[in-house]
Amino acid sequence: MRNLILGAGIALFFATACNNATKSDQTSIDSTSNASTEKPLNSAATMKAWEVYMTPSEAHKMLAKSDGTWDEEISMWMNPDGPPTVSKSVAVNKMILGGRYQQSTHTGNFDGMPFEGISTVAFDNARKVYISTWIDNMGTGMMILEGTYNEASKTLTQTGKMYDPSVGKEIDVKEITKFIDEDNQLMEMFHTKNGKDVKTMAIKFTRKK
Repeated sequence: MRNLILGAGIALFFATACNNATKSDQTSIDSTSNASTEKPLNSAATMKAWEVYMTPSEAHKMLAKSDGTWDEEISMWMNPDGPPTVSKSVAVNKMILGGRYQQSTHTGNFDGMPFEGISTVAFDNARKVYISTWIDNMGTGMMILEGTYNEASKTLTQTGKMYDPSVGKEIDVKEITKFIDEDNQLMEMFHTKNGKDVKTMAIKFTRKK
C-alpha cells in the first residue's frame, strides 16, 4: 500500500511537471512581476502576533483557580418530568501546556458501571471564546462546545452539538456553568429541541479540602 501511494505520488509529480513545462516562460515573467508588488513579510509583527496569541491571559488565570480535586454529584433526567438518576464521581483539574489549557479527568460509577471522562477547556486569545471538549467511556465521539463568560453573573455559557444514539443524529446542546464561589460550582446541560431548552443533567462541584 505504501509503495502504491508512493508510485502514485511520483506519477502525479511527473504529470504536473510536464504540464507546467509549457508554461514555464510565462510563470517566470509572472513571478518577477508579483515579487515587485507583494508586500514584504514583517517578521517582527508576525512574531508579536504569535506572542500575544500564545501568552496565557487573565481568562487562563481564572481557569487555573479551579485546579484541584472536586467531588461531583451528578443528576441526570431521562424524562424531564420524572426524578433524576443521581451518581457520584470525582474530578481532578490541572492546567497543562504552560497554563494554556485546563484538563480534567473524571472517575466514578454510573448505573453500576465504571465511568471515566476527560475534558479540556481553552480560552482562544484571538477569538475571545472558551472552547471545551469532552470524551468518555460511554461513547466513541467527541463533544465540542464554544461560548463566553459573563463576569456579572459569574457564568460560562457554551453551545454545540453532540451525537445522540437514541435518535441517530447530532442534537443541539447548551451548557451553563455557574461559579458560585471558590469551592462550589454548578453545571447544567440542556438539549435544545424546537427552540426550547430541556435540562438533562446537572453537576454540583464541591472542592475537596
